[in-house]
Amino acid sequence: MIRKVRSHINQDEPLLVERSSPGKKGYQLPPLDVPAVDPRAALGPDNVRDEIAGFPEVSEVEVIRHYTRLSTWNYAIDLGVYPLGSCTMKYNPRVNEFVARLDGLALAHPYQPEAVAQGAMRIQVELERALAEITGMPAVTLQPAAGAHGELTGILLIRALLESRGNPRRKVLIPDSAHGTNPATAAIAGYQVESIPSNAEGMIDLGELDRRVDDSVAALMVTNPNTLGVFERDITLAARLLHERGAMLYMDGANMNALVGIARPGDFGVDVMHLNLHKTFSTPHGGGGPGGGPVAVTREFEPFLPLPRIAGDGLLRYDYDRPQSIGRVRAFYGNFGVLVRALAYILAHGGDGLRNATLDAVLNANYVRRGLEGCYEVPYAAPSLHECVLSDKRQAALGVRTGDIAKRLIDYGFHPYTVSFPLIVHGALMIEPTETEDKRELDLFIDALRSIAEEVRDNPETVRTAPHNTRVRRVDEVAAARKPVVRWKPAAS
Repeated sequence: MIRKVRSHINQDEPLLVERSSPGKKGYQLPPLDVPAVDPRAALGPDNVRDEIAGFPEVSEVEVIRHYTRLSTWNYAIDLGVYPLGSCTMKYNPRVNEFVARLDGLALAHPYQPEAVAQGAMRIQVELERALAEITGMPAVTLQPAAGAHGELTGILLIRALLESRGNPRRKVLIPDSAHGTNPATAAIAGYQVESIPSNAEGMIDLGELDRRVDDSVAALMVTNPNTLGVFERDITLAARLLHERGAMLYMDGANMNALVGIARPGDFGVDVMHLNLHKTFSTPHGGGGPGGGPVAVTREFEPFLPLPRIAGDGLLRYDYDRPQSIGRVRAFYGNFGVLVRALAYILAHGGDGLRNATLDAVLNANYVRRGLEGCYEVPYAAPSLHECVLSDKRQAALGVRTGDIAKRLIDYGFHPYTVSFPLIVHGALMIEPTETEDKRELDLFIDALRSIAEEVRDNPETVRTAPHNTRVRRVDEVAAARKPVVRWKPAAS
């Protein structure tokens, strides 16, 4: 039985151009009390725009209701859980939004003189200090604009340091449980990529790593916890092995939501890592909006950090005189609002609060795993941290795949989990509830997936043809990707 949602009160909503009627207006103005002027005569015909062809003519109430109804169709973090694994789609406290909208911060201009930007610069300094403490790394740059951008910056830093030692080396090793952006990052930075297989526990195979690391290897890029939600138990041994052979350990910190306040990557041998501020430390996530991918490094990388660096003890300034720097990686701090939100999040929680958030994230993921392991296959027995990965093995035997289950989940009122990732788990269901979900929401989510598992046993066609309660049924995803329709055209009369 579907307990989460009921049929929507607004099933259909035409476009405004379909509502349009000639002569309708969305405004009322008082009679003109000054002489009328022909704008074309006064300004010239080239300076007056013609009427917009086909522009909808609708009343104010139609506009209000149209956009209000459309807004109720959206799934949002304010309405329910986003269970996307490896993405940390958690609720963002409203106080962070308030702080980021303060006039002195929201209206700051990137060209304003340093003397009147001291507050904004101080925020950056304080955030760097906080992230350095959280990661156990002595230096941080806030320049990268997102996670993948942070990865590229980090690998370019490794290349720069190795070049300064006389040999940038040729290869980067990447476990098969890493994030998919890692191989692309290494390739863009000019490295060959080699995959390292996981062992039976879903962790790095140290024996294989030992065989692969030679003087051609620049770094190992490891996601920790990895995309299985499993902590790389032998990470310190891997770091020691790499360092003994002159290679570096890069950590993808996108899953830092499982470590903050519990473990510091710098303490287990990481040389370079990036963080996703828009995942771990607040900021609305998704929709193509701004992100933040700061990079934390050990002391030996500090001279190579991107330009500019903030310097000064009293009056702060931007320091461009850094001859070993890899240079700029972006133009301005266009994502400054992300930095403000992240610092507000960190300060509001404090050390104990950040630790509790991590513990709650791990607890929630394991609660979901325990609630579902009787219905879905658990491919790896290793303990889960902030996310859990199941598989569709039992359902696939009845002709139902993970994509079908995800689409049926929409009928139950939930956003689907991450489908078919990580790739090392065939038919993966990847779930990350985060620390912000309460027990009632998680129980509804678990109940929905258990109900779908029962449907697969009793009537698999119901799941194979889902979703059933949406305005648009199943689309041809291949055709949508290859032949997207990006422009509305009126139906032929």
